[in-house]
Amino acid sequence: MSKLTDLPKRILIGRALRSDKLGETLLPKRIALPVFASDPLSSVAYAPGEVLLVLSIAGVSAYHFSPWIAVAVVVLMFTVVASYRQNVHAYPSGGGDYEVANTNLGPRAGLTVASALLVDYVLTVAVSISSGVENLGSAVPFVVEHKVLSAIVIIVLLTLMNLRGVKESGKLFAIPTYVFVFGVFTMIAWGAFKGLVLDDTMQAPTADFEIKPEHQGLAGFALVFLLLRAFSSGCAALTGVEAISNGVPAFRKPKSKNAATTLLLMGALAVTMFCGIIGLAMATDVKMAENPAHDLLSNGEPVGSSYVQDPVISQVAAAVFGDGTFFFVVLAAATALVLFLAANTAYNGFPLLGSILAQDRYLPRQLHTRGDRLAFSNGIVLLAGAAILLVWIYGADSTKLIQLYIVGVFVSFTLSQTGMVRHWNRHLRSERDPAKRRHMVRSRAINTFGAFFTGLVLVVVLVTKFTHGAWVALLGMVIFYGTMSAIRRHYDRVAEEIAAPDQPTDDTVRPSRVHSIVLVSKVHRPTLRALAYAQLMRSDKLEALSINVDPADTKALKAEWERRGINVPLKILDSPYREITRPIIEYVKGLRRESPRDAVSVIIPEYVVGHWWEHVLHNQSALRLKGRLLFTPGIMVTSVPYQLESSEVAKKRARKRQDWNAPGSVRRGPVDRRAKEPSNKS
Repeated sequence: MSKLTDLPKRILIGRALRSDKLGETLLPKRIALPVFASDPLSSVAYAPGEVLLVLSIAGVSAYHFSPWIAVAVVVLMFTVVASYRQNVHAYPSGGGDYEVANTNLGPRAGLTVASALLVDYVLTVAVSISSGVENLGSAVPFVVEHKVLSAIVIIVLLTLMNLRGVKESGKLFAIPTYVFVFGVFTMIAWGAFKGLVLDDTMQAPTADFEIKPEHQGLAGFALVFLLLRAFSSGCAALTGVEAISNGVPAFRKPKSKNAATTLLLMGALAVTMFCGIIGLAMATDVKMAENPAHDLLSNGEPVGSSYVQDPVISQVAAAVFGDGTFFFVVLAAATALVLFLAANTAYNGFPLLGSILAQDRYLPRQLHTRGDRLAFSNGIVLLAGAAILLVWIYGADSTKLIQLYIVGVFVSFTLSQTGMVRHWNRHLRSERDPAKRRHMVRSRAINTFGAFFTGLVLVVVLVTKFTHGAWVALLGMVIFYGTMSAIRRHYDRVAEEIAAPDQPTDDTVRPSRVHSIVLVSKVHRPTLRALAYAQLMRSDKLEALSINVDPADTKALKAEWERRGINVPLKILDSPYREITRPIIEYVKGLRRESPRDAVSVIIPEYVVGHWWEHVLHNQSALRLKGRLLFTPGIMVTSVPYQLESSEVAKKRARKRQDWNAPGSVRRGPVDRRAKEPSNKS
């Protein structure tokens, strides 16, 4: 079956790579930036819009608070970036927030961080893909009409690209990410030039609209709550920052230095783009509403359900470049594409974290192994499956999904920075070098401020978003936490159970005798081979066992047994209800009860067939028996294969496949066979 899938597998993900080629998959900074930072860079496509959407509840008059909210997001971004630069230097192994919390705050805190990050990575994929589909849908109606299907198809395509390996997927994602960054900076620069130098009046498509406020004249606590909610929505710009600390092993050497540089560059780019778009949105009079069909008014009348509300970045681009112009189309296409590719941050963070958790026995061990392309394939597939389920449940609606967002990432931010404070405190107690102590004190101050600020934001996010969907993210964290705890308990229990004891036990003491039983249905070649093998084992007692289901067949078996003079006793068990498995199990258990120190070896003749459909026709009784005997202590089960002619055909097919190279499995044609070396003759 593995040979049957080799061709499509090689076409989709490429040729397999040797383990010693892992170094060739490491990333330079220019590729690492789009791979690990595409999420925070692309969030400027929807984070400004989320701020304005929340403020629109109080009407357009509340928009003048948006620059102050942008300043708060900028301060938070630089705080988090500065804090994580300490992380990547102190913990370069790739454990990121999980390793920091686990080492300094204990396993429970580490597992909480891991649960939060796993949930947030799944949400990153769902939100980014859904937002990208909505952006693309404004130009392609088919995508809007089939949002869920389109989102699932894109997730599948991203999964295949990542299964090809980190480096190859990074090259695919680098160009659109850099085009997007260049396009946004060009828009900001040109918009600033037109507005400040040329004194040009730029108007967004919604500039002439009015907003019908849901709650007019908000003041006091209600206004503060609204601003905090808008701030928490703007904090979506910070998602994905932690992915770089989790992905340090994927960087080229010096790993920590390159990761820290990439982190700083990402923060500077994201902050500049976020502030620039917010500023241009205010200058061009962009209008946004949570329910545009009723709350956006044109000439005093609601715009109606047929109106499609474009994202802030699209409206700003239309005002700066002109609707439908070349630069507008390029930026719109790059925005939609980079939103799809933003999910790649999660595709790199989730499998790496899953591998570390699997190594620590919190997740199945299969997540720790690398696939053909040296990527953590099982983690990639698991992430894709969870994201597809979430997209299907929420109908690929980014407005609904984004309410679940950023809770997990601020849980990990806060616990990680608290853990880093403990890390520096521990090292300061033993460090005596004044220069190193000064560096540690400065780093501790940065992490202390980071822990305080992110903890404060976490409280704000929980209070303002809990009833809007954040409870779902918390529920997901609880489910992950409980599942991983149960997996760890299982692995610990099994490890304790199978540990080799220092003192002799029943498992190490040699059995008193071996009682071998050959299962027989009739006298044929497989039976004779199994009997010959059993006699070779020189057991203390050997007998053949058959079940009397049909008296005529049993009588013929006895007669053939005597005619051939087989020197192995034949025992017949009656089965009035025509069962085969139960009488054998009861007989074997009876032998164990009579002689508990004896080992019972059950030998089963089996056919080896060459076609899949032949498996349905043969060996079913043997499979059922083996399945039952595996749960019976002290029983050894041995299969004696007999190859039918069809198995020879299968072997020939296998030999042909060995000589055939699937597309992509080799880079060049077949290598000429090396000429035989001349023998040295005396």
